Amino acid sequence: MPGIIGKKIGMTSLFTADGKYTPVTLIQAGPCVVTQVKTVETDGYAAVQLGYGEKKLKRVTKAEAGHYQKAKTTPKKRVAEFTVEEGNVPALGDTVDVNLLIEGEFIDVVGTSKGKGFQGVVKRHNFAGVGGQTHGQHNRARHPGSIGACSWPSRVFKGMRMAGRMGGNRVKIENLTVLRVIAEKNLVVVSGSVPGAKNSYVLIEK
Repeated sequence: MPGIIGKKIGMTSLFTADGKYTPVTLIQAGPCVVTQVKTVETDGYAAVQLGYGEKKLKRVTKAEAGHYQKAKTTPKKRVAEFTVEEGNVPALGDTVDVNLLIEGEFIDVVGTSKGKGFQGVVKRHNFAGVGGQTHGQHNRARHPGSIGACSWPSRVFKGMRMAGRMGGNRVKIENLTVLRVIAEKNLVVVSGSVPGAKNSYVLIEK
């Protein structure tokens, strides 16, 4: 399997074997259930759908219930698809757990960044703002400045960096190191930070 679904527990820190102080993130990875297997013959490509977390039965449609019944499992809260190579495909209903990961290997983690709400250009785009309270300027320090000319082009160009909603985006952090795998608790300790708030779902890609 090229990946697994997990939940961000939070951040802490530890000392590596060579005595280096390292900030780390704790992720509960799996156990996930194979809820669908796609093949080249039936779907045009080979992939595996994994389900993670329990979903309340009253929130499940009949179509969803039938989908999970084929895999002989309960409805799952989060579902994700991973592309696999032909011949290396797990069976429907199999369980994928944290033992998929190996200490010392590099992984990518995908998550949804924290929403920041409506923010100005200084926070959203790292604008410097208008420098100093000189030459009579006293109330435009964090303003964007000019957003275009007047008579030409008589409009604001598309893509102009301006204030707006910030965060809530799909973000991938690459090349994080798996420092520890705690199999009995389905926990994995990775170096650095990963996107998202505590208890948010993440995808771990090998």
